[in-house]
Amino acid sequence: MKEELTPRQIVKKLDKYIVGQEEAKKAVAIALRNRYRRKKIISDLQEEVIPKNILMIGPTGVGKTEIARRLARIASAPFIKVEVTKFTEVGYVGRDVESMVRDLVETAIRMVKSEKMKDVEHKARDLAIDRIVDIILPLPGKKRRNPFEVLFSDREENLDDVDSDNYTSLKERRKRLRKRIVNGQLDDQVIEITVESQNPQMFEVFSGAGVEEMGINFQDMFGNIFPAQKKKRKVSVKEAKEILKQEEAQKLIDMDEVSLEAIKKVENDGIIFLDEIDKIAGRESGKGPEVSREGVQRDILPIVEGSTVMTKYGAVKTDHILFIAAGAFHVSKPSDLIPELQGRFPIRVELKSLSREHFKQILLQPKNALTKQYEALIETEGIKIKFTDEAIEEIADFAYRVNEQTENIGARRLHTIMEKLLEDVSFNAPDMDVEEVTIDVDYVRNQLADVVQDKDLSKYIL
Repeated sequence: MKEELTPRQIVKKLDKYIVGQEEAKKAVAIALRNRYRRKKIISDLQEEVIPKNILMIGPTGVGKTEIARRLARIASAPFIKVEVTKFTEVGYVGRDVESMVRDLVETAIRMVKSEKMKDVEHKARDLAIDRIVDIILPLPGKKRRNPFEVLFSDREENLDDVDSDNYTSLKERRKRLRKRIVNGQLDDQVIEITVESQNPQMFEVFSGAGVEEMGINFQDMFGNIFPAQKKKRKVSVKEAKEILKQEEAQKLIDMDEVSLEAIKKVENDGIIFLDEIDKIAGRESGKGPEVSREGVQRDILPIVEGSTVMTKYGAVKTDHILFIAAGAFHVSKPSDLIPELQGRFPIRVELKSLSREHFKQILLQPKNALTKQYEALIETEGIKIKFTDEAIEEIADFAYRVNEQTENIGARRLHTIMEKLLEDVSFNAPDMDVEEVTIDVDYVRNQLADVVQDKDLSKYIL
């Protein structure tokens, strides 16, 4: 977490992707800044400062998940989204609720490993190019040497037997070859490389929940007993550079160091997003699915409160993981959750339904706005799409009206509307001879008229 990232700046970054919902943005920005503040505390009080978990209440499609996901990206924090309803499924025999922490650790491992591989990228590239040079123009004696001679002979490998003039000439040729490979002059040439074969399938039989709880990694265990299998592949030099670079980078990084760093990252920076938490609200009913729901709440409780979860990389404390829960709470209300769980989500924010103006902003403002996406897609066919201001207002109005008249699915309605609107253009684009297509208000009305008019009449039939 960078020192200069103030709550105000965090909100500004979130504004690039999410329209409205200022209250929710403010809450998550403060929560993220408090993490940085906790790390600055030098005394023993640092361990006592626990994150203030957030409960987001609002209808679907208003930005709950997106706020949490973008927050994690801003902080470069490990993040996972968990649908808590999966723990209430009938006959559920899969992974327990602790699996969310294990999944978070796996995410952190990938993040840290990626960072470490970037650090050794230059060295790995040099080693990969050296291997390609050896394949195309090997030094004499390298392949012919008997492996038993290496183990039992006192004589070290040298090139004294090779004619010195030839050896000097060969070194010069190898140097020139290396330069050509680096410059990409031989990228199209096909060579045969030997790489390690990955066969995780044979370990799948051990991947049950019980084994996972014990923290046993059978793949690592058996991988150390049996040597890695090699296989030959014919690829271009360009592909070989990438494949061998990845392989060399893997050898250069210390996986024990990666594991320790990943666990530390999870414990201090991890974010778990508990979606659909309103679906497990319900207690003291005595029978039926409510018993299962309350059971899931009680299973989640110790993880949110702070406990130690065993993973194959080591023990993980959940005390300082930030939990963001979200739900529509149409049928139930937050007070239907068990009191202990309610107490673990002290910050409540209500996200509002989207207005016409919000829809208009969503179409234009975010970096990943739908209009920008479709413009980029159709431009690949050599056609530019131009939306008039009136057309944008009409699209926003259509989306708002359909949400009002049918199910309110928030901003997701725009995906349906935009796909219907540009259906003909998308279909005909490869065969069109025009350079620009203007989407005006008349075009929008013609394309979308039946969307609003064709209501589901079956609900009015007795």
